[in-house]
Amino acid sequence: MKKKIRLATVFSGIGAIEFAFKRLNLPYEIVFACDNGERNVEYDNDKEFAKVKKCKSILEKKLYVDNLYTQLTRKKNYVEVSYKANYEIRDNNYFQDIKLLDGSDFKGKVDILVGGSPCQSFSSVGFQAGLEDARGTLFYEYARLIKEIQPKVFIYENVRNLLNHDKGKTWKVIRDIFNSLGYSYTFDVLDSKDYGIPQTRRRLFVVGFKNDCHFEMPKGEHLKYSMKDFTIEKNCLGSFVYNKSGDLVLKNIPGKIENKYFLSPLLYKYVMKGGTKSFYQKPVIDLDVARTILSTMGNRHRAGIDNYVTINGKVRMLSEREAHRLMGFTDDYRIVVSRAQAYKQAGNSIVVDVLMSIMKSIIKTGVFSKED
Repeated sequence: MKKKIRLATVFSGIGAIEFAFKRLNLPYEIVFACDNGERNVEYDNDKEFAKVKKCKSILEKKLYVDNLYTQLTRKKNYVEVSYKANYEIRDNNYFQDIKLLDGSDFKGKVDILVGGSPCQSFSSVGFQAGLEDARGTLFYEYARLIKEIQPKVFIYENVRNLLNHDKGKTWKVIRDIFNSLGYSYTFDVLDSKDYGIPQTRRRLFVVGFKNDCHFEMPKGEHLKYSMKDFTIEKNCLGSFVYNKSGDLVLKNIPGKIENKYFLSPLLYKYVMKGGTKSFYQKPVIDLDVARTILSTMGNRHRAGIDNYVTINGKVRMLSEREAHRLMGFTDDYRIVVSRAQAYKQAGNSIVVDVLMSIMKSIIKTGVFSKED
């Protein structure tokens, strides 16, 4: 493709879709990214959004929200730090809060909008007032932006249990809202182990089109690598790369892991207990396919939850670099935050390779080649 795809993301995280574009060598430009870095702030949403709407420019709106956050929290947005270290984006195009983002500023300026939202309860009476049924939830904000921006395509991602949340009532409201936006859409639960990454991670993906397109969710493929193939001892730092087609390439150059990742005898005894009477999972290590990478994996969970590997008879946890590898981020991705933040950001991300497969299917529709 010669024409740049205009990309916008909310709940942007560490840029899984941006990294997918990079690996696929797709030309793109970031219209905006938005993520508050999980900083909990409280304000009157209607009151503050009304003030934002009165601002005369996009920059004035951004600065107002930035100043509001400065007043309400001292916490740093470490997600923003990671994002800006890896992608070309102007400071004025990174926003702090989806609830205070005015989508009308970007109408007709976005080709694809990507994001997810936390799973929250909706009205128990179901869909009655359209989009208003979702007010007070972050899904409302995502749907509001689709309505205001009118992107050619949107990708929505969430946990697979969203389909069954509140006995299916939540998903019914979401579907009805998507229907009300005038987009044709397809949804399915995709597992990262079916798309090149040795990790069991099942997520719901919804892909919507403003205009009718013949789109099919990508089919899975045979898994080429195991979790051990992604470990540093076998493939040292800098050798986990991708080729011209975006496919993963593992170079067999032995590496060395630092001692801080190995479990002490006392810690090993703890993690191998497998849990308690109320919650128990059989302790298993050295898996071929990793369990779901958790945002809290740096806490060293028990072996029934976390992913541990054995090297020369010693058991260790995965490093933060390996956690990123298991999310599809090759070693040219820059980790610029603390260990705890790096684990958290990897665990909260979308798997790059799944998004790559979805993007390949979207490209086949020719949607980005068509004029508005």
